[in-house]
Amino acid sequence: MKIEHIALYVENLEAAKEFFSKYFCGKANGGYHNEKTGFRSYFISFDDGTRLEIMTRPDIVDSERSVYRSGYAHIAFSLGSKEKVDTLTDRMKNDGYTVISGPRTTGDGYYESCLAAFEENLIELTV
Repeated sequence: MKIEHIALYVENLEAAKEFFSKYFCGKANGGYHNEKTGFRSYFISFDDGTRLEIMTRPDIVDSERSVYRSGYAHIAFSLGSKEKVDTLTDRMKNDGYTVISGPRTTGDGYYESCLAAFEENLIELTV
């Protein structure tokens, strides 16, 4: 069994598409639009076959976000080396994203950083 894709509601669909393309070399499909409901989405594909569906709709409700909320916590991207984690963490920080933690080696042996990225969604960068 494998996870087919993960879906994420966002307020700014085009900005989310650009984010995943710019930082993670994601490739978006042509998009989908349901004219009746106003729902719009893109599937973002990554080199290893992983897919992320980003979605929006006019009646989306944006609740206050906390780092320690219930539900999905973050999306983790394996970059392949500590150097790549450090480099992308610095790049994203310089672009205005907030570093929540790291880069560091965690108690369970992961080398990672965590950033509050677009719309305060958490992105983990790991080896």
